[in-house]
Amino acid sequence: MTSGALSAYRDGVFSTSARPQPHRPTRDILLAGFVGVFVVASSAAIAHGAGIPLDWRAYLLLICSAAALGVRHRYPPVALVITTVGAVAYPHLGYPPSGSFVLPMMIALFTATRLGRRAWAFAVGVAFLAVFLVFGVLNGDVARDAVAWVPGWLVAVLVAGEVARARHDYLVEVQERAVEAQRTREQEALRRATQERLQIAREVHDVLSHSISMINVQAGVALHLIDSKPEQARTALVAIKHASKDALRDLRTTLGVLRDVDGADGDRTPAGGLHRLEELQTGANAAGLQLEISMTGEQRELPAGVDLAAYRIVQESVSNIVRHSGAPTGAISLQYGADDLVVVVDNDAGTQEVTSTQGAGRGIRGMRERAEALGGDLEAGARPEGGFRVRARLPLRGAS
Repeated sequence: MTSGALSAYRDGVFSTSARPQPHRPTRDILLAGFVGVFVVASSAAIAHGAGIPLDWRAYLLLICSAAALGVRHRYPPVALVITTVGAVAYPHLGYPPSGSFVLPMMIALFTATRLGRRAWAFAVGVAFLAVFLVFGVLNGDVARDAVAWVPGWLVAVLVAGEVARARHDYLVEVQERAVEAQRTREQEALRRATQERLQIAREVHDVLSHSISMINVQAGVALHLIDSKPEQARTALVAIKHASKDALRDLRTTLGVLRDVDGADGDRTPAGGLHRLEELQTGANAAGLQLEISMTGEQRELPAGVDLAAYRIVQESVSNIVRHSGAPTGAISLQYGADDLVVVVDNDAGTQEVTSTQGAGRGIRGMRERAEALGGDLEAGARPEGGFRVRARLPLRGAS
């Protein structure tokens, strides 16, 4: 997720962009002024040509009809009623009719329909048409040829308003879908970033936990034997050197996945894999743990995710044996199946009591998360015959 997208999301830009923007009253006022000038000028010209000059009542009627358009969005029914009254009254007062005197009513009718006021628009349109036909045509106030075009214009305006409303709703829906898609992408990016952070934290924990456990044990051995058996203390110090070197290498490689510290040609694969079991066995033996490794089934190359998860589970299990149980022996069993790999790590009861609560820490939780991330499962607990067992099943299909 980019910082700009995140800030926009937090500020509510995405959540409000699809909402209909509030109408600006200035536009309605300008339109009312423009229509007023046009209607007054055209009606005055037609009246002058007919030899019937307009008086103050005609000008007031035309100006009020046009001025009502200034509130056509804020109060659509009010604007519609005022303009319709003006359109009906103008020819009935004896002024020569023209096409322009109904223009304000047509605009108000279109606006009301577009804003969803269908009932008002339909009722006012029918009322205007009834008055127009009954009092206008029958009384001779309006030319009979207007019977054809006035109803046609009313229907056309209603249809145009409905089309405009449908288009507006469609655009709003499209924008809302775009906003929802953007929000979903942001959430997915945040989820992936969180998963990556958890994965890196798990890798760092496993690398440091195992190495520091080995260093701690060897340091204790060296401190205990430095006076009585300096040669054995030297061996422990050499083991500490190798363990610290391996820890730095693994940590550097792990962090290299998060940022390119080794350059474009560097190894971007996290350190660790079952090919390093011999190194793990050597380190465990140096810490006083006799570790045995057995494999059953057809050994083959594993998917990278399974290979790394299996190694980290074994590594963490060995670290728990060294730190918590004090057991002298441990056993690692790798069972290659057709569809999965089963990893079993056992240890005998040592000098400390081993119970099922041993798996309550972050190490066991991290191992379980690794297994579940691949679609597998992990069990950890005390064995009936004593000691502790970790058993993980890692599916091979679909693993990356």
